Amino acid sequence: MTTDKSTLQPEDIATPKRTNEVLKKHGLKLKKSLGQNFLIDQNVLNKIVGAAELDATKGALEIGPGIGALTQQLAKRAGRVVAIEIDQRLLPILEETLAPFPNASVVHGDVLEVDLGALFAEHFAGVSGVSVVANLPYYITTPIIMKLLQQKLPLENIVVMIQKEVAERMAAKPGGKDYGSLSIAVQYYCDPELVTIVPHTVFIPQPNVDSAVIRLKVRREAPVRTDDEAFFFDVVQASFVQRRKTIYNNLAARYFSKETKEQLGEVLASCGIDPSRRAETLGMDEFAALADALRRHLAVNGK
Repeated sequence: MTTDKSTLQPEDIATPKRTNEVLKKHGLKLKKSLGQNFLIDQNVLNKIVGAAELDATKGALEIGPGIGALTQQLAKRAGRVVAIEIDQRLLPILEETLAPFPNASVVHGDVLEVDLGALFAEHFAGVSGVSVVANLPYYITTPIIMKLLQQKLPLENIVVMIQKEVAERMAAKPGGKDYGSLSIAVQYYCDPELVTIVPHTVFIPQPNVDSAVIRLKVRREAPVRTDDEAFFFDVVQASFVQRRKTIYNNLAARYFSKETKEQLGEVLASCGIDPSRRAETLGMDEFAALADALRRHLAVNGK
């Protein structure tokens, strides 16, 4: 991938030369423990920002801005940008690289500990919509995504660059090896779309694997109805505990004793689900029906 130099502005830092200049100027040693890999390709940044569908009436929340390469591009499109950065060493660098953008601000903290509801109320009041746009550290991708979704924030899109394999799992459909509990959790809240594959060569330093940009368009309502959302997710998790085992064996181990597990066969039959099937073959609607039937059965039988 090459950078279109005609699109670069004086403040843009998404090139190898300018990124290295910033790092050298501030004497910054990158921390592997924080998953610090900085993107140096303007074309990829343009695809990320474009997928977020921003305009001057909207806001963008970035997680892990690094030295501000993506933040700069977000500030050119969105009316309001807030970036959460955990590494205190990066704060003076961000103050410098974001100086041309008064609509961008930085919050120092750990996104998993920050009160996002309060942050939205303070920083995004009056905007027409907010999207999360970020290059997420590989080691903490799933906890961040699930926090964003489970808190049911008023989001339009979540556009993130993550490890390619994780993106493929999020977008996977039933029947394949990539389909699992993460697929169902993400697709319950969002409509996922793979935007582009990103080679490891466009980062400083280079990670060992390729990345992908995925857009999660947040649903206004879930695609299936279930009596108890928490129990639905518990059943999904239990069903995939051991992927090579049948749905019957996984659920029997989780919810039944040796003496009562034959009752699970009746529950599965009431949903039209063959007990010899594996979890990866069940669609979300089947999991919803199964969770509701199993919950009713356990309630009646005092479980």
